[in-house]
Amino acid sequence: MVITDKYGVPKTDPTIFSYIITTPDDFDPARDRLPMIVFLHGSGERGDNIELVKIHGVSKHFAAMGDKRSCITLSPQCPFDETWNMHIKELKSLIDYIADKYNADKNRISCTGLSMGGFGAWEIAMEYPGYFSAVAPVCGGGMEWRASLIGNTPVWAFHGEDDDTVPVGRTKDMVKTLKAAGGNVKITLYPGVGHNCWDNAYDKEELIDWLLSQSKLI
Repeated sequence: MVITDKYGVPKTDPTIFSYIITTPDDFDPARDRLPMIVFLHGSGERGDNIELVKIHGVSKHFAAMGDKRSCITLSPQCPFDETWNMHIKELKSLIDYIADKYNADKNRISCTGLSMGGFGAWEIAMEYPGYFSAVAPVCGGGMEWRASLIGNTPVWAFHGEDDDTVPVGRTKDMVKTLKAAGGNVKITLYPGVGHNCWDNAYDKEELIDWLLSQSKLI
């Protein structure tokens, strides 16, 4: 796996974000059409140091797994003192731009995020229903009365039961509302785990494999 030279924002990019792209070593966008995973980091990784995005991101976990999966990952960085929910439209524009530039399979674009990024994953799924092939919010939450907007997009939510930063009820409420509306949703709770449940979620290959197995054409 390689990280491209997309550190910072080239002037030609229609985005406010810095970001990291990863692709397989032999990737050729003129030849390959791969699924794409969008990763939204938490509040501690905001700012102008792109290296922070690697601390908990999917690229870290892909490296630990030995780069066995052929896909593109997009990991943008949120500006200081702002949230993903403040920039949902700009985030969607970046995803569209990268999907076009890297010839991503638009039926297999998924989104996951942790903490602040978990809130962002819920929000962008509600704002653009049917856009993603799958969504995996980790220790996040949202406006549960809007959860039904997600429709039939597959959702797998994660939360630590002892989280004292974002109460586990925030995820439970989203899942309950979406399930009542007939949504395709499941939840994994970690007993005895606090806010940092993302290591539990991302360290296992099952979540990444699940994201990559989803397609809007299935």
